[in-house]
Amino acid sequence: LLFVACVALYCACADAWFGRVGSAVRSGWDSAREAVGSAVDRTREAAQGAGDMYRAYSDMPESNWLNSDKYFHARGNYDAANRGPGGRWAARVISNARENWQSGVSGRGAEDTRADQEANRWGRNGGDPNRYRPRGLPRRYR
Repeated sequence: LLFVACVALYCACADAWFGRVGSAVRSGWDSAREAVGSAVDRTREAAQGAGDMYRAYSDMPESNWLNSDKYFHARGNYDAANRGPGGRWAARVISNARENWQSGVSGRGAEDTRADQEANRWGRNGGDPNRYRPRGLPRRYR
């Protein structure tokens, strides 16, 4: 009888211990799967956001429209940021890199860079890019 009681107690303790370990392993696996899924989502958003930025910056010279620069800055950032946190990150990195490069090359000066960055932030923070849209810009550039 003592032997049976000891075996039962041993099994109960083992079950409780392994049950907790199994639960911890499952919880850790779920956390890892969520982290990987989140990283994949952010990477996809960043790639799509970079595409949005490319499209806006490509449309800018193609439109050849006077005073449309700020609109395309705001639109690219707006579209990219709407992809999610990864797109917002891509918009910030691309905008800052472009302005840092352009400020040294274009000769337009600090005021133009400041105005471009204002339009970038406006779009990235969810502001309507049409605030900067020049009158008469063809509808195809939306």
